[in-house]
Amino acid sequence: MIQPHKPLRLTIDLSAIQANWRWLDKMSGTAACGAAVKANAYGLGAERVVPALLEAGCRDFFVTTYAEAQPLLPLIGGDASLCILHGVSREDAAYAADFPARPVLNSPEQVRRWKEIAPDRPCDVMVDTGMNRLGLTPEEAVSGLLDGLRIETLHSHLASADEDVPQNERQLTVFRAAANKVNARRYSLANSAGICLGPDYHFNLTRPGLALYGGIPRREAEGYVRSVFTVEAQVVQRRKVKAGDTIGYNATFTAPHDMEVAILNLGYADGYSRRFSNNGHARIMGELLPVAGTVSMDLTTILVDRATDPYENNWVEIDLNLLRASMQSGLSQYELLTTLGKRYTQCTQQDRC
Repeated sequence: MIQPHKPLRLTIDLSAIQANWRWLDKMSGTAACGAAVKANAYGLGAERVVPALLEAGCRDFFVTTYAEAQPLLPLIGGDASLCILHGVSREDAAYAADFPARPVLNSPEQVRRWKEIAPDRPCDVMVDTGMNRLGLTPEEAVSGLLDGLRIETLHSHLASADEDVPQNERQLTVFRAAANKVNARRYSLANSAGICLGPDYHFNLTRPGLALYGGIPRREAEGYVRSVFTVEAQVVQRRKVKAGDTIGYNATFTAPHDMEVAILNLGYADGYSRRFSNNGHARIMGELLPVAGTVSMDLTTILVDRATDPYENNWVEIDLNLLRASMQSGLSQYELLTTLGKRYTQCTQQDRC
């Protein structure tokens, strides 16, 4: 049966993801280097990313919930492990009892729940060192609450590792104190930015996320972390605009002279934020073509005066270098990745769309 085509393409370069992991692994020194593949591998497709990372040598994977873990477990196998960062909820208790992944226990309630449903199985534990998000307090962690648990990894999470601020060292100090008192096989503090802070933050296991997918967490990663995806949109229409005419909702762009524009099958429903209105760019034959007017739900207009292409049905690459796009839009690199949407034909650089 003939299927309708999608006028958006998201192409993922798995070899670039592997190269990024290898660099992060090297930067982690003697610590093992894992991978956060939560949120569908930051929107790029966990079921294709996990096998690529396994091939590169990664053996520790992290998702948020059991629902995220379910489709990935058959891909893991062997000597690799899968961890559930949000722990085990009351609703998941029966499922978790038979599901061979480790929860990261975050609260006294989760600790007690795990002791009830799986007292002999290993788990991980999160201790809060100053982010005030998930985790036991340091006092709870050393109170005897954890007695009897088989703790594989004691975790914490850095709140401001992308900045050079005193909070990083304060959290490191608190985590070291907890690690000295909580018996675990491994200890883990560093995310992508934390890896760049240096060996003091690495302990036995690092947990990169953003940098795997082409994000630049700190300046130390510039020139080493590769871009891993390309977004392309098809032209719906090319049209002429007269001098003085306006473009798009709320008439935020006025043509300074007669010009030509191309209307793209791309909008904020596809993760291309309204913040790129009169601010973003497309790219064709190496030339940057500016966005004109307000990005709407399904359509974006670009100026093509100097371009022989694009015409109707041509494909145009959207300039979404994460660091540059973050500075343009004011959105975090994480948001840019994870809000790409579901209307794309997704494929890999290796098989092309």
